[in-house]
Amino acid sequence: MSESSFQDDVLGELGDEKLTEIAGLLGTDTTGARETVAQTVGAMTGDLREKADADDADGVEVRQAIAEVADAEPPPAGVATFGGLGGLLSGGMMAGVLAKVSKPVAAALSKRTGIPAATISRVIEMLIPVVLAVLAKRASGKAAGTGAAGAPGAAPGTTPGTTPGASGGAGGGLRDLLGEILGGGKK
Repeated sequence: MSESSFQDDVLGELGDEKLTEIAGLLGTDTTGARETVAQTVGAMTGDLREKADADDADGVEVRQAIAEVADAEPPPAGVATFGGLGGLLSGGMMAGVLAKVSKPVAAALSKRTGIPAATISRVIEMLIPVVLAVLAKRASGKAAGTGAAGAPGAAPGTTPGTTPGASGGAGGGLRDLLGEILGGGKK
């Protein structure tokens, strides 16, 4: 899967109504909103990958958040467009991680696109529950399809004897799971 596939999933989960709302916020049409959402999601996922690879507190936090998402139940289809789910989507660790990356992502996209950072921040606020829903669905698909969250060493690209939800030495497996969930990971 490619990163654009993750972006396509986010756009699909977002739905026409929310995309139209984002277009109004941005002062553009749905095509412009779609492009801005794709750029925003790409920047957010790139930041997640970068942080997951870091050997610092941010890296630990992202890897723990990935484990939490991998262990969570997937949300029902379309629920993210109705204001979130509660539980994982309202207060989970990944929501906090995404909120942390939102300010630098908004600043970078503002600089690149000329759209005010405050406007991009508002778009990101609307996207976080949708991104979380897609992450959860993809993680549960990896868990169901490959045993990524349950069977040691079952996920492609993970280290034998580790589970993506484990802490400590499982960072490589978690990074691989993030890559698989977002696309562009080891297959």
